[in-house]
Amino acid sequence: MDTISIFFFIIVFFVLFILSNSIRILREYERGVIFRLGRLIETKGPGIIFLIPMVDRMVKVSLRTIVMDVPPQDIITKDNVSLKVNAVVYFRVVQAEKVVVEVEDYYSATSQISQTTLRSIIGQSTLDELLSERDKINRELQHIIDEQTEPWGVKVSVVEVKQVDLPIEMQRAIAIQAQAERERRAKIINAEGEFQASQKLSEAAEVIGKFPVAIQLRFLQTLTEISSDKNSTIIFPVPIDLLTPFMNNMKKE
Repeated sequence: MDTISIFFFIIVFFVLFILSNSIRILREYERGVIFRLGRLIETKGPGIIFLIPMVDRMVKVSLRTIVMDVPPQDIITKDNVSLKVNAVVYFRVVQAEKVVVEVEDYYSATSQISQTTLRSIIGQSTLDELLSERDKINRELQHIIDEQTEPWGVKVSVVEVKQVDLPIEMQRAIAIQAQAERERRAKIINAEGEFQASQKLSEAAEVIGKFPVAIQLRFLQTLTEISSDKNSTIIFPVPIDLLTPFMNNMKKE
């Protein structure tokens, strides 16, 4: 092989090496943070990115939403109840250059700040607040974590408390409390029904007092209802007024 051919192959190899190290293709959800001789110059993407070999260095960052599970945390609530609480955090990168420059590992940093904030907020709440005001606690967690991660270029969009593990003794106590609450409501509803029924009976008595013939109509209606069933026994009420003369005669004798 002559010198010209060797020189040609060297040039082709050098050109291919330059192209492989100077051209990058970024997807729609990716951004490239460009460093030139160690200094941040700009953020590019998506599409084709041209770099200066041996001079430029690119760090690729994804802008897609990341779903992160917060490990279960042992927490003591404000009313001294021991719990295990875990959560889920949704966040994404909004400023790629800050994610690369301001923090070493933004995923790990977000995870740690989520764990500490979860312990702090749940520790300031009572068990009843945790069980009944979950939306309020979620909003407070999201607001605090987002404030902490904003300097890193990370936006926390949603934080949800996923599961609360109660001790067995506390579960039994809550079950007893719930049963007592249901019984209380049942007694109140029954008392309200008796009160309403007494009011209606009082109104009916007033109507019958004004119109005595109404009791006879009611009597006939009762007989009709009894006769509609297949009963072998019929109770026939007798007005006291019919028995009064007989009772007076018996007293005279």
